[in-house]
Amino acid sequence: MNVQLDNPEKKEAILQSTLELIGSNGFHGSPMSLIAKNAGVAAGTIYHYFPSKEVLIFELYAHIKKGIEQAMFKNDDQHQSFQHRFFNLFINVCSYYIRNPNVLTFLEQYTSSPFVKCNPIHQKRNFNQEMIDFFNYGVENGHLKKIDDHLLAPVFHGTIISTAKHHITGRYKFTQESLLNVAQIIWDGIKVNKS
Repeated sequence: MNVQLDNPEKKEAILQSTLELIGSNGFHGSPMSLIAKNAGVAAGTIYHYFPSKEVLIFELYAHIKKGIEQAMFKNDDQHQSFQHRFFNLFINVCSYYIRNPNVLTFLEQYTSSPFVKCNPIHQKRNFNQEMIDFFNYGVENGHLKKIDDHLLAPVFHGTIISTAKHHITGRYKFTQESLLNVAQIIWDGIKVNKS
């Protein structure tokens, strides 16, 4: 790879262009030539960073996953109560999706596509692993009911996705208070009731 050609801004522009175009056109309606044009780079430049569309989509997935992971535990303070941390996690992820609707669209298309089965990232670490680790900590420390994490994570994340979609489509405009109310509903269903 020609080091002089490496430009993080160009790579980021290509990733953002891909995210935007897949959000509006889907995977098949977003050829590499259109992605390059939308990113403002030459058609050949895109192949310097991504040798194929499959590699581009895998890297975009990794890029999105990293962004969600960073948002997930933003301002997390392990000295706070587990309940406070739970609410913070819920609001962080939901707010991230609301601010980044193309991320939500991409993930929905990606998880329903053949890409998900052949992406090496999935063999290394589950997309929701950080969330699952957090829930396991809650169970092990007596904050959450003993619920299989393969049941708990989809209920939690599914509620976040549904909430964000309602907001994005304009069906209901969530405020910080209403997001806290949704988190409270989930919390009430999974917390350990201490007598």
